[in-house]
Amino acid sequence: MAARDYDHLFKLLIIGDSGVGKSSLLLRFADNTFSGSYITTIGVDFKIRTVDVHGEKVKLQIWDTAGQERFRTITSTYYRNTHGVIVVYDVTNPQSFVNVKRWLHEINQNCDTVAKVLVGNKSEDPSRRQVDHGDAKRFCDQLGIRLFETSAKENTNVEEMFSAVTAMVLQCKKENLARLQQRNEVVKINKPKRKPAVKKCC
Repeated sequence: MAARDYDHLFKLLIIGDSGVGKSSLLLRFADNTFSGSYITTIGVDFKIRTVDVHGEKVKLQIWDTAGQERFRTITSTYYRNTHGVIVVYDVTNPQSFVNVKRWLHEINQNCDTVAKVLVGNKSEDPSRRQVDHGDAKRFCDQLGIRLFETSAKENTNVEEMFSAVTAMVLQCKKENLARLQQRNEVVKINKPKRKPAVKKCC
């Protein structure tokens, strides 16, 4: 059997309204490419990239989902076994930011414990901005979620955002393992000793 070329395998999900740049972020991170032409993702697409986090090799399977309502029944199944979710809105489209609440609610409905971040994409042109950074930051602070503003076009903050999500997932996994080991130790300590069998008199 060939040795594994990674220490961890994580599944990340990119969600958000149609047209916010989910596919562009994925292409920029996985292939370092950008296309100005907008093509709607039909259903779900995914790419793989291996990154190094604190000396550990992490293989990322990143799923890009369609934002349209008519595909929601398809994408809901892809929340299964997800370790991290990237919720994307478009800083030039206020409605996509309003809909973030709905996407976060969907995560809570479909995932137990998952690392999540909020990403304001298309930040390359300040004159087109319609979602204030301060408003988005306050919203994230209330929910305890990290905020990133990115530009897939200009390759701004994309690498940093994916690295941060990966580090969060890795930390989450380690904490869960530690909790599990602790629980097992407690079970071992509390396990009652079996009383010796009493021989019945004939």
